[in-house]
Amino acid sequence: MNTHANFDGLEVGYDIPALPGMDEADIQTPCLVLDLDALERNIVKMGDFARAVGVRHRVHGKMHKSVDVAKLQERLGGSCGVCCQKVSEAEVFARGGIRDVLVSNQVRDKAKIDRLARLPKLGARAIVCVDDPANVADLSAAAVRHGTQIECLVEIDCGAGRCGVTSTPAVVALAKAIAAAPGLRFAGIQAYQGAMQHMDRYEDRKAKIDIAVAMVKDAVDALAAEGLTCDIVGGGGTGSYYFEGNSGVYNELQCGSYAFMDADYGRILDKDGNRIDQTEFENALFILTSVMSHVKADRAICDAGLKAQSVDSGLPVIFGRTDVKYIKCSDEHGVIEDSQGVLKVGDKLRLVPGHCDPTCNVHDWYVGVRNGKVECVWPVSARGKAY
Repeated sequence: MNTHANFDGLEVGYDIPALPGMDEADIQTPCLVLDLDALERNIVKMGDFARAVGVRHRVHGKMHKSVDVAKLQERLGGSCGVCCQKVSEAEVFARGGIRDVLVSNQVRDKAKIDRLARLPKLGARAIVCVDDPANVADLSAAAVRHGTQIECLVEIDCGAGRCGVTSTPAVVALAKAIAAAPGLRFAGIQAYQGAMQHMDRYEDRKAKIDIAVAMVKDAVDALAAEGLTCDIVGGGGTGSYYFEGNSGVYNELQCGSYAFMDADYGRILDKDGNRIDQTEFENALFILTSVMSHVKADRAICDAGLKAQSVDSGLPVIFGRTDVKYIKCSDEHGVIEDSQGVLKVGDKLRLVPGHCDPTCNVHDWYVGVRNGKVECVWPVSARGKAY
């Protein structure tokens, strides 16, 4: 399963946390561990859903930033390509062999637009989101200059309150401008409702997405009346994929966190009121940490602090344990409440991070584990690619 990692000359504990064939107990901490069985089941489950409802799944690469994971999602889940948020991420995936890449964001800086226009020369389809007519001329000029094609999605703000136009006439006007511009192709609509993904109640999420679906349908119908067809009507996330997938309007999902899951997504509820990390997708990503001090009877200190994770969505949860609790952290230390004194120095714990995306971005490697053995070690290929 190691598609491009080269371990020659790498020293465990200095350059890399583990090597294939090692026992899980010998992995250096703190590091990211993938439960490969759980990861594969998650990927297959989402792929099966997409096929069953007749939509494509374009996986969100900004979550894992890994060429290896993206290729696994192609092979096991039948994904049609990846989403990225930055041109630098897109370049990594294109160079890694992913052939269909959407920058699901606006690209306005001329140097970045120039790089985007060169993406097809790496063998990848290049797609980008647009919400401003002024952006069209710059994209067109770059595509013409490099003799390539940039495909454009008109982005609709369907509730996230970030980028995107807010009316059907604006969608149509922008689509016409794209279709008329040399070097560009109008490819459809981007409509991701990000603001509702972490609403706990299923009914609350559905109410928000119903509004989004109505907006998108109105735009698609208006475009069709003008002779403009949408190859892509994209959106959907781990908290809403079943709504967009069954809408009859969206034809492409953009789920990311489903593959790894995190504590924040795990808390949201399905239609029966159950946590989705119990009924839909499993925790497959963990921060492996070691207890480094226990001189206080009711407190254990582990080696996974702020520099090993993002806590913007809350503290991590200790996986599979109810007798101990991660309660706070500083740069290099995590404090674990251990009122019964069950932990000892050297014990290893799996933490489910609060937010997987920015947590992955502070690590160099994924250590893939199966049956207590390290099976693969994958680089976090696009780590730090924020430009």
